[in-house]
Amino acid sequence: MPDYADVCVLIPTLDEAETIGGVIDDFRAEGFESFLVVDGHSGDDTREIAREHGADVITQSGAGKGQAVREGVAHVDDSYVLMLDGDGTYRAADADAMLEPLLADDAEHVIGDRFADMESGAMSTLNGLGNSVINRAFAFIHGHDFRDILSGYRAFSVESFERMHLTADGFAIETEMAVECAKLDIETTVVDITYLARPEASDTNLRPFRDGARIIFALYKLAKTNNPLFYFGSVGAGSMAVGVVTAIYVAIEWFTVRVSHNILALFAAFTILLGIQLLMFGVLSDLLVTLHREQLRRLEDD
Repeated sequence: MPDYADVCVLIPTLDEAETIGGVIDDFRAEGFESFLVVDGHSGDDTREIAREHGADVITQSGAGKGQAVREGVAHVDDSYVLMLDGDGTYRAADADAMLEPLLADDAEHVIGDRFADMESGAMSTLNGLGNSVINRAFAFIHGHDFRDILSGYRAFSVESFERMHLTADGFAIETEMAVECAKLDIETTVVDITYLARPEASDTNLRPFRDGARIIFALYKLAKTNNPLFYFGSVGAGSMAVGVVTAIYVAIEWFTVRVSHNILALFAAFTILLGIQLLMFGVLSDLLVTLHREQLRRLEDD
């Protein structure tokens, strides 16, 4: 059995009384001894059951999964963290594959790809479509294909986590961690895992439309410091498109019915010029980010 003496199993929870005990027992059977449950003020017996099964339990001071993860890692004394949800959807049998790149010093951050082997009914069609859109958008915006950036099954070194600048409080935490890995060039590996269907007695805390919108917004907002050309360029291109469409309308009105729209003409000129300026700003910002990264690499090499 592998030695996991320096690994803490971190489990953020909220009303997971039906599953948390079984999750802890399954991972203990795989050789894990250190468990930290960060509970988000559950209204059921989650905390009591977790303690009965031998886990250290803290109640988070704030709210949301992101805040729970940050607070939990701050309490960890081990060098590595294996993070998973307490809903019984992640297998303890995959823990060795998750930790192997980390313990072999081949990676600093490991993501479990749920889509590699997903049990029937584990994810709704709507959630699957949303995940696919977000993953493709992440790859396009941030230049890295991590295959499943919303996966809650993660393994990482505490040192690499502390290098990240994380502010998300809710389910956008996984997205933010993926962006930080890309931005900071944290060595990241994706491994295949099996994703299980959630037990019938356990209810999900995810709200597809609300949380999906927050994740997409976070993905776009974080592009400001990692891919400013896309961030400012997309707004600039949109502004220019509005200006061009308005200008075409004004021109058609003038040449066909001889009606002038002076205010609309000024609006068109303004939005086109604004779009051009934003595109130029995006190019300059992208250049600065590239130079900054190159300088950091040189400092690390020295």
